Amino acid sequence: MMYIWAASIIVIAAFLWALLTLRRIGIVTQGQPIEIRPGTALLLIDLQEDFWNGGQYSEEQKAHAALAISEAAQAAEENGFPVVVIRQEWSQPSTKAFAKIFMKGQGIAGHPGTQMAAPFAQLGQHEVVKRVQDGFETGSLDTLLAQLNIGHLQIAGLDTAFCVNKTAQAALARGYKVSLISDGLLGALPKANAKARDTLEKSGAQFI
Repeated sequence: MMYIWAASIIVIAAFLWALLTLRRIGIVTQGQPIEIRPGTALLLIDLQEDFWNGGQYSEEQKAHAALAISEAAQAAEENGFPVVVIRQEWSQPSTKAFAKIFMKGQGIAGHPGTQMAAPFAQLGQHEVVKRVQDGFETGSLDTLLAQLNIGHLQIAGLDTAFCVNKTAQAALARGYKVSLISDGLLGALPKANAKARDTLEKSGAQFI
């Protein structure tokens, strides 16, 4: 009986740890409301080797998205908009362990695969590394966008239901205008993608 009791305690503790870590990964920061800013920037989220080539998306889906992202980056350059690359690196002990257990070790800081995937390696004048799904969580993106005088964010990348969704929600909470480039988004879970899109549209985001 003692062994059963001890095993039960371990299972419950592991479940609670996973639940709390998942909550931390997915929380959306509120930040400070921004003043009126005239600039526009293109954010490219998590277009890294681990995620782009991890098997979640078909070659057809990737080709379609890569073309849209390339066109968006070219349009940004032509219009003088900065392109900001946002890369995921699980760097905290709890999130690194979570990634090892539940994400095949993808995106762990210091491991191969966290670099930008080949189609996007030359894109971006600026780079921000994020620790969770919300790209604003560390404050680095807030600082960069303030320096660039940005008030409008165009967003492409992956995954629609998770990192794109949470970063866009955080941007809306701060008062940014948010435009998501529909053809430049990828999401592995159709129902979750639709739910995220509905949530973002109701919060004021536009899909273009």
